[in-house]
Amino acid sequence: MHPLQQLVLLCSVICGVAVGSDASAQDRAAAAKFYRVVDGKADARTYNGYRRYHAGCNHCHGADGLGSTFASSLVDRLPGVESFRRVVRDGQRNGASVMKGFADDPNFAPYMDDIYAYLQARADGALGRGRPGRLEP
Repeated sequence: MHPLQQLVLLCSVICGVAVGSDASAQDRAAAAKFYRVVDGKADARTYNGYRRYHAGCNHCHGADGLGSTFASSLVDRLPGVESFRRVVRDGQRNGASVMKGFADDPNFAPYMDDIYAYLQARADGALGRGRPGRLEP
């Protein structure tokens, strides 16, 4: 094999590895997302999270997760999913601020990941304020 052919082959391999690693990084990032939003329309899980959030969480955490005078914004500082589940399940006390746990509430406990999907989409800017449209299955 001529040196020029070796160089072309080496460049091809390097480019292939670079493209492949970039694609896998994108795949990992997409897998870490709990939501799917296309053209402002949310998948069923995220849409249900919107509904569940506005059925109870918004009373303290504000419209669309923006926070209030006594509860933090969940859009500006969304915790990781495990911390989110723990706080929703067990509650949290932070100085004078107290959030009760919802482990036994059938309206919220089974839907923690749905609510997280909605808040993650809001935090990432994938969804704006207000009721999202729904993606067709």
